Amino acid sequence: MPETAYDIAIIGGGINGCGIARDAAGRGLKVFLCEQNDFASATSSASTKLIHGGLRYLEYYEFRLVREALIERERLLKIAPHIIWPLRFVLPHHEGLRPRWVLRLGLFLYDHLGGRKILPASRSLDLKSDPCGAPLKPEFAAGFEYSDCWVDDARLVVLNAMDAAARGADINSRTKCVAARRDGGLWRLDVEGPAGRRTVLAKGLINAAGPWVGAVLHDQIRLQTPASIRLVKGSHIVVPKLFRHNHAYIFQNADNRIVFAIPYEKDFTLIGTTDEDYQGDPAKVSASETEIAYLCAAASDYFAKPVTASDVVWTYSGVRPLYDDGASSAQEATRDYVLNLDAPEQQAPLLSVFGGKITTYRRLAEEVLSRLSRHLPSGKPWTSTAALPGGDFHHDGVEDMIRALLGVYPFLTREHAHRLIRTYGSRAELILGGARRMEDLGRRFGPDLTEAEVSYLMQNEWAQTADDVLWRRTKLGLRTNAEERAALDGVMRAGRAASAA
Repeated sequence: MPETAYDIAIIGGGINGCGIARDAAGRGLKVFLCEQNDFASATSSASTKLIHGGLRYLEYYEFRLVREALIERERLLKIAPHIIWPLRFVLPHHEGLRPRWVLRLGLFLYDHLGGRKILPASRSLDLKSDPCGAPLKPEFAAGFEYSDCWVDDARLVVLNAMDAAARGADINSRTKCVAARRDGGLWRLDVEGPAGRRTVLAKGLINAAGPWVGAVLHDQIRLQTPASIRLVKGSHIVVPKLFRHNHAYIFQNADNRIVFAIPYEKDFTLIGTTDEDYQGDPAKVSASETEIAYLCAAASDYFAKPVTASDVVWTYSGVRPLYDDGASSAQEATRDYVLNLDAPEQQAPLLSVFGGKITTYRRLAEEVLSRLSRHLPSGKPWTSTAALPGGDFHHDGVEDMIRALLGVYPFLTREHAHRLIRTYGSRAELILGGARRMEDLGRRFGPDLTEAEVSYLMQNEWAQTADDVLWRRTKLGLRTNAEERAALDGVMRAGRAASAA
């Protein structure tokens, strides 16, 4: 066997692909991963930004999925406290929809299914007296409050990629697998990236291409799809801040869907999501006028001040590659993951990933490696307690981290220090280095994005374009104008050219 052969080749740089790469590399396997665009450039940056059990899945009797997600919720909070943090959700009781006793029973199960230890339990609310009732219409007099977590989804992906690379994985963005075939007990992949085309050999192949999982099977691997795929589109809108407190809302709707309204980037509210079947190109997905109107109407049913399309400052959409379980509607289709292993005797194995939630990506990775263990022996699971890059501090230690950073770099504003810790955790000092004043960090793009931070992102996190920085590594695109974005793109182009020279 050629010495250059990898143990595992992974197609797809979303949360599942990068999570599998990290786990496999940490077990001593030689890993290759290719992503055709930027990491988290599709579904994995288009979530509702939640690490949650999925309260509504209890109605569909998805007890195993909810329990697994609830267990993962606190595990992920511990290993990535800089980009994941607790969030309390307010569930107003809507007369005429689910009875109050049904909500109470569901929350009781939610509190106890996953062995909750860190997050506080649910409780009843008097919305007439509680501050969380103030933004709502007066008819919402009672409700409940429960716990879940918020996550910077795109950063969760790139942190897994970074840790995989630190453990020896060969991680490649903007590199497409153009063909893959079995050859003498190995997989032979033709991949094309910035350096041109090359061939990669691997003992096993993992298809974690998200919405493209079926296309990879048909077009690159040229196999018949072994399981049905249901593409479900979810869109979100962002509007100026609708309420002053730091709780989120979960709203029931008459069509059995739910919509969240979540505090977002301090000055905004994130509202989503929609659920509708999607037939188009996943790369061209966007929020339709109908979806925007739906989300505005759903929020306006609850908030005293109506939300209109003219309030929307940003939209984003993603396509979930769900396993088609024959559900009658998009919102009823299972969010559980399905792993399909194709391993004919004496041939290299192929494992394809269908569905899944960002909350359960780590368990999915463990299950993938367990399914492949007969073909690729590896070490034991290890990721449940190992911190992701920058997350090596206590789960409630963010304020201490901010104070410590300000002690070393007193020229930072508290808001700037807060953003750096909430983005990079203990790695923030790698950006600031020996700076003694803001000017030492170089040119600014918008309020506090500096040349030093951009350089760090290009050197350590595979950022190559302004969009990589402004919408995936950070969300500063909400605070930069066209001129600042153009200036950033110019600086990054010059930096890429200098690196290539």
